[in-house]
Amino acid sequence: MTVTLNAAVDKTLRVANLQIGLRHRCAQGLVQPGGKGINVARALKTLGQPVLATGLAGGRTGTRIVEELTAAGILNDFVRIQDESRTSTLLVDPALGTSTEIVEYGPSIEAHELEMVAGKLAYLMRGVATAVFAGSLPRAVPEDWYAHALREARRARLQTVLDSEGEPLRLGLAGEPDLVAPNQLEAEELVGFEFQTPADFVAGMERIVDMGARNVIITHGTGCAVLIKEPGKSHRIWAEIEPLEPVSEVGSGDALLAGFLAARQANRPLEDVVKHAVGCGAANTQTFGAGSFDPRDAARLAGTVTLRELEPSSE
Repeated sequence: MTVTLNAAVDKTLRVANLQIGLRHRCAQGLVQPGGKGINVARALKTLGQPVLATGLAGGRTGTRIVEELTAAGILNDFVRIQDESRTSTLLVDPALGTSTEIVEYGPSIEAHELEMVAGKLAYLMRGVATAVFAGSLPRAVPEDWYAHALREARRARLQTVLDSEGEPLRLGLAGEPDLVAPNQLEAEELVGFEFQTPADFVAGMERIVDMGARNVIITHGTGCAVLIKEPGKSHRIWAEIEPLEPVSEVGSGDALLAGFLAARQANRPLEDVVKHAVGCGAANTQTFGAGSFDPRDAARLAGTVTLRELEPSSE
């Protein structure tokens, strides 16, 4: 189950030689439901995993989110809210190789709507094994909401995953998620120092574990760093792939997380899990659309991923 409180309709446009202040014409763009949890759900569906997407959806935008998820064959059960769900626009400049994202803040949530979400999640948790809480929080939602939701999921004996940023991520760690999956910038902000070397990533991951997470993935430009605890041993792995010319990098971290979860669900060896995850993230960069990729490309790219075990931090 993926939980996306700040769901969106995402529109991706290709605009060559984008310049502020000028009129540009472009071909019809790609429009799809978005938000981190929805992106993860889409990627899991692509990988053949049974997945349910839930969260908040409001207004005509919310209706479109639900209808397009249903049309894509992604099982969903959203709480309808009064305020309008957000939209976001991604401008991809293929000439310069840049991406510009414009994201609305999102709806303002009423207290009774949060109570409805709590009831919905309590019901849905009876039928799932893993809960992924992902993305930003809408306005008027307490920044410690993830921490409370994670505790409820743990009481229901679910595996829990948190993928957010800023204060919702920091406060959410008090809920002791089984896995937390920030990108490099989000992790650096969380721990308060920059990562220059793989050893810095290790120090950062260990700090995040001290803050409440049980396992950590930090995505970086060419792969990820992973700290996974298994019985009797902790693994600190640096994974990378040869840089690819990206079509769009948006949603690659969500695809990587989905690839990791799918491979873990299949009980594959940890090395294969990490390679598969990076392969999915890399495959996502070769297409438009967050969490969208060809599983065959992911499998091929996974075979090119290199791994090395890192030493514990000396701190």
